[in-house]
Amino acid sequence: MPTADAALKMLSQAIRTAKAGGCTVVKVIHGYGSSGRGGAIRSAVARELSARKLAGTVKDWVRGEDFSPFDPSSRRIIEACPDISYDRDFAKANHGISIILL
Repeated sequence: MPTADAALKMLSQAIRTAKAGGCTVVKVIHGYGSSGRGGAIRSAVARELSARKLAGTVKDWVRGEDFSPFDPSSRRIIEACPDISYDRDFAKANHGISIILL
């Protein structure tokens, strides 16, 4: 189990690798946390992705629990990559993932 800091380093590397590989969308599996209230990694990833969106280093992102046709960020992501709507977590309210539009 990585610390939140180690997980953020892995996230940064994964985003760099995905961008270099020409990916449009990345699904991050960060887990929900063992406490049942959401873990440190989940919270750190949300803060990091929000900051990256404001800085313009990612175009958009959505929490797994909001990843559905009813969420504006989800719709933008699907518009950029329609196949993501076939993902098994689409509209399943999975708190342990985040979807990033690069």
